[in-house]
Amino acid sequence: MTAREAAEPATGDTARREVLRRALEDVRARIDAAARAAGRDPAEVGLLAVTKTWPASDVALLVDLGLAEFGENKEQEGAAKAAELTTLRPDAAARWRIVGRLQRNKARSLARWAHAVDSVDSPRLVDALDRAAGSAREAGERSGPLHVLVQVSLDGAEGRGGVGVDDVEGLAERVERCAHLSLDGVMTVAPRDADPAEAFGTFAVVADRVRRSFPQATTLSAGMSGDLEAAIEHGSTCVRVGTALLGAR
Repeated sequence: MTAREAAEPATGDTARREVLRRALEDVRARIDAAARAAGRDPAEVGLLAVTKTWPASDVALLVDLGLAEFGENKEQEGAAKAAELTTLRPDAAARWRIVGRLQRNKARSLARWAHAVDSVDSPRLVDALDRAAGSAREAGERSGPLHVLVQVSLDGAEGRGGVGVDDVEGLAERVERCAHLSLDGVMTVAPRDADPAEAFGTFAVVADRVRRSFPQATTLSAGMSGDLEAAIEHGSTCVRVGTALLGAR
């Protein structure tokens, strides 16, 4: 039985919870093994559950299983899911992150509910997010800055997002100057058909440059279901897992 089949209503919450529990156990075991193989403390590597296309009921079950951070690709879907979760689990302290490409016109809505944007890749987006976060704070819709990661493109492929490796520090500097944004680090996606170890090795060099200039930017978000081991070997502090946790979309 696939994870999606297990998510059908006929199986009920109990069956779906068990599917997710086993998947989460497997993912955490992979993270633990990869960190130890790299001589790292497994506690250094966080898990971001990428819940795009999956229902808020799954997020609620993952909250029950101890997860608190969730990634969404689209602002509209994320906003609706975050609102539904407050009904399903009123006491949940969930933090929502946008991990997909973001249009500037979505910044104002996003600033009301999202903890972070992990896909910042242009000066215009930086400025839009800063304005939106400032407006949300003035309106009492958020209590702190919007946290951001600068997305790094390792191959310059169009349509996938990210700023070139030579421009990362300049964009990070722009974020740093913003009153309502907090620069937390950098994010990348391994290029298609690339050797993940080589890609994440390059990313580690870029991340190290950023940390030297901005010591607080300690987050390295890299690695997904298929390549998280290589990412952890090269210093990732956050792996973004969807398929291995929730099933194939």
